[in-house]
Parts: sequence; structure tokens; C-alpha cells
Amino acid sequence: MKIGLETESMHLWFQNGKMDIFSYIDFAKNLGCDGVIINIIKDFGLDEEWGCLGSDDEKHLLKIKAKLDEYKMYCEIDAKGFDLNKFKKISKVCKILNANIIRSYVPLTDNTKKVKNASDGAFDDSKITAKFNKEEFLSAANEIKVLIPLLEENNLKLAIENHEYQTSIELLELLDLINHPNVGFLYDFGNSMMAYEDPIVACKNMAKHTFSTHCKDHIVFIEDNIPYVCGVPLGDGSLDIKTCIKILKDQGLERINIEQCFPYCATFKREKGTGGIKELGKGAFKIKDPLFKGLKAMQYYYPQEISNEHLEKLLNFQKQGCEKSVEYLKSII
Repeated sequence: MKIGLETESMHLWFQNGKMDIFSYIDFAKNLGCDGVIINIIKDFGLDEEWGCLGSDDEKHLLKIKAKLDEYKMYCEIDAKGFDLNKFKKISKVCKILNANIIRSYVPLTDNTKKVKNASDGAFDDSKITAKFNKEEFLSAANEIKVLIPLLEENNLKLAIENHEYQTSIELLELLDLINHPNVGFLYDFGNSMMAYEDPIVACKNMAKHTFSTHCKDHIVFIEDNIPYVCGVPLGDGSLDIKTCIKILKDQGLERINIEQCFPYCATFKREKGTGGIKELGKGAFKIKDPLFKGLKAMQYYYPQEISNEHLEKLLNFQKQGCEKSVEYLKSII
């Protein structure tokens, strides 16, 4: 199986001007990766429209393509939502970069929230909490169906991600409404936890339709009586990564893409029992200790809001975590 690395794995480096897409590809190649996923979603310090990609200027994209060709690396794109006009732009990017898989997800948002800090959800309030409505979620099928002629014309696959709010059963219901071979899943190893669903259950349900992955590891800890899911380097957490990879491999998946969400914390988004897990404490949901003194859970992702000292510390941890994650995955596959 081939190994890819998603740009989110080094989000602090991108957001704080320590890395761009070119140095990132060099970094992934030096780790021995076979490809990259480029996240094009806006966030702190990133391009408003193209995120870690930086731009859709043709000259810029051709330079990226030249580097990918030099290293013989594949490329996938991570997007958000299903806006047709944006997907027309993305399809042009994919054509130049020779990318044939686009990950996206059904976004949730609460426009009534007025927050300034990134850690409070200024860039994406659903990272904190939003209200899930199954009917609204399934209605996204209509928006996705509009994209199908574009996907067919450009030989693109759309991989819908389990993105913290949805159980695998709800995703299968959505996929059934769309019913097209160019539309499947991106299986995220850890995101089902936020919906109280065991990652292996989600994997078994989604594997048959999975085009791509975000391979990650998680722990759970409690801070101020609030439970959090927290990203850690592969092998440092509670997920049964090996079993999930076997399930995916048995279904014919040929790439495992790492998205090391470290440092990162997420709140649980659904009620206990939603995905079948009624209590915390066992398996993937065993309780461990918080990671960093001086930082609250929701500050892990944006430590620059607290101090430059915390930022520098976590920049180093993130790089080391990436190195460890790739080595761990290599040891498995």
C-alpha cells in the first residue's frame, strides 16, 4: 500500500508561515511518502480561497506538478461543501495536478455565533459545536447530484468524509440517495468517535465504498468535566489502526493517507449512544490525561493565541509526531 500525508498534519507550520506547499512536498518525500493530500480550506494564516495550496494560478500549479512528477508522488485534494462553482475551479486544479480524488464533507455552521478567536470557532464554528439535523444532512444529496456530470467529465471521484457529526449509517443513507460510482467515502479513522461510534464499526460499514483515508490516532481525556477527543501521533493513542487498515486493504484500498491531527482537540458532537457507544472508558474511548500544561483543550490547535513559547514547543512536537506517524504506518503496512 502507498502512504500519503495530508497537509493538516503540519497545520501549525502552514498557518504560521513556517512552510508552504513546496517545502511540504519536500518534507513528505523526505519521510518516504508516496503522495500528498492538499487541504484547500481557509484557516488562520492561510489563503482565503485555496488554503494550503496557496493559489490556483496556473504557473503556481505547474510548479507544484513539476515537483510531484520529480518525486513520482500522487496528489489528492481536501475541500469543504459541494458548491458547483467552486468544484468547477477545483476540477481545473485537479487536471493540472493529476489528482482524481476530492474529499469533501457536509458542513454545519451556526451563523448566529459571534466569535473572534480561532480557538472559539472563528474560522469554523463546527469545530466547537453545531446542531446536527439529519434531514438537512441527507438533503445534501441533491447538491451532490448536481456535481456528477462534472465528476464524470473530469474522471474525478468525490470522497465524502465522516466529519465528526455523522455516523457511518447516516453516511450510507446519504450515499444510497446519490447512488453513483464516482461518489464514495473518505474514511477518517477517528472522526466517528465524536458521534460516539466505534472506529472499527465505522470502518467496516464504510470500507466497501472508501476511496481515500485520513489515518490518525486519538485519545480521550476530560477537562473541567468536559470530555474531549484529542489527536496524537500514530501509535500513541487508543485506536486499533492495524485492524482498520486490514479491513480497508481487504476491500482493495491501495493508499493510506495520514492526517496526523496533533495538536488538536474536538468536542463530542452527538449524544451518548448515538453511534452505539453509551459510556466512555473502554477501547478507543478509554480515558487518558490531557497533553499540555498551560493550554486548554481547544487551545491546542491555535497555541499562538496563548504565547509564542507554546507555539514553538508545539511546532516541534508536530514535526516529530509526523515523523513518528509515518514510521509507525510503515511498520504496519
